[in-house]
Amino acid sequence: MEGGLKKFFPKKILIDKTVLDLPYTQEILKRISHIPQEVVAPETVKGEVYNKEILYLTRNKGRFFRPCPCTNKTFYISCEYYILEVGTNCAFDCTYCILQSYLNQPFIQVYVNLEDLFKELDDIKIKFYRVGTGELTDSLFLDHITQLSRYLVPYFARRDNLILELKTKSIIIDNLADLDHNGHIVISWSLNAPEIVLKEEKDTPTLEERLKAAHRCQEWGYWIGFHFDPIIYYPGWKEGYKEAVDLIFKYIQPEKIAWISLGTFRFMPSLKNIIRHRFPESKIIYGEFISGLDGKQRYFKPIRILLYKTILKWIREYAPQVNVYLCMERPEIWKEVFGYVPIKGALREMLNNIFKKN
Repeated sequence: MEGGLKKFFPKKILIDKTVLDLPYTQEILKRISHIPQEVVAPETVKGEVYNKEILYLTRNKGRFFRPCPCTNKTFYISCEYYILEVGTNCAFDCTYCILQSYLNQPFIQVYVNLEDLFKELDDIKIKFYRVGTGELTDSLFLDHITQLSRYLVPYFARRDNLILELKTKSIIIDNLADLDHNGHIVISWSLNAPEIVLKEEKDTPTLEERLKAAHRCQEWGYWIGFHFDPIIYYPGWKEGYKEAVDLIFKYIQPEKIAWISLGTFRFMPSLKNIIRHRFPESKIIYGEFISGLDGKQRYFKPIRILLYKTILKWIREYAPQVNVYLCMERPEIWKEVFGYVPIKGALREMLNNIFKKN
C-alpha cells in the first residue's frame, strides 16, 4: 500500500502583520523563503472552506492552555486532559475529521506568539497536568517547517508537573531525535485498520509507516501512545483491527506504551452533510446511529461494546498491564467492557501515575 503525504509545503504563506517582527515568525519564514508570502491585516483574512494550500502565521489572541473540550462530562467519563492550542487544521484530509464542522477558519494556522504560550505554562505551579497539542491540529505534520517540537520538548522536560503528548498521524519525527525529553514526553499516533487508513484518511502515511516512526521514537527513549479513534464498524472490521493490533506489537515494546485509547466513530449531525458533499464515496455515515446525550450520533451500545471488548482482548493478549481507556464514553459502557466504572478523577490518576513513578 502506498504511503501518504510525507512532508507538506503550502503554496502560499499569509503573515498577520502584527506578528511579522516576532523572532519565531522570521525563523519560520526563512525556512520557507521559496514559497510566496503576503503580509495581511488579520481582519481581512478570509477564504474558501478547506483551503489547505495556505499557511497563515498569526497570533493566538485567547488562551493557549485550557481543558480539552471532551464532551458532556455529566454523562460521559472524562480523562481530564488539557490542550495547548498551537494552531488549527492540518494537511491531512480524513473524511471523519470533526474540524470540518468545528472550525470557521479554512486555512492551516500556526500561532507564533510563543512568548505568550510559555508565560501561560510558567504560571502553572502546582497541579499535575497531561497536555497535548493534537486536538485542533496534528502535532507534528508541520514540524519540518515550524520546529515547534524543539521548543516544547526541552521546556516540558524541565517541568515536574507537566507531561506533553504530541499526537500525530505523520512521520515527521527527525527533530525529536536529539532532544533531552527526560521521560516527560509521549509521542502518540492515531491508528486505524489498514482499509480505513486507505479509504478514509486521505494523504496520511500508512499504518506501518506510522508504527515504524513510533519504533524510532521508542528507541530514542520516548513514551509511546496510541489512539484507535474513530473505530469504524464496517464489513471486515475484525480482520482490519486485528491486523492493526498485531502490527503495534511487532514494532513496539509494551512496557514503554503510556496508554492506548479506544473511541468509536461519533459525529455532530452537521458533519453528515459535509462528509456527503466532500467525500461522496465514503460509506461511514450510512450505518445505523443513535443520538447520544451529548447530541452526537453514535453506534448503538451493543456495537460499541462489541468493538471495544474485541480490540481490548487482542491488546491484553500482548500487553496485560498496558493502560487502556475509553474516550468520551458512558459509565455503563465502561462497566460492560472493563467490569468497573472509574470514580471521578480515577482515570486521570491512572494515566498520570505512569510518570509520577518514573
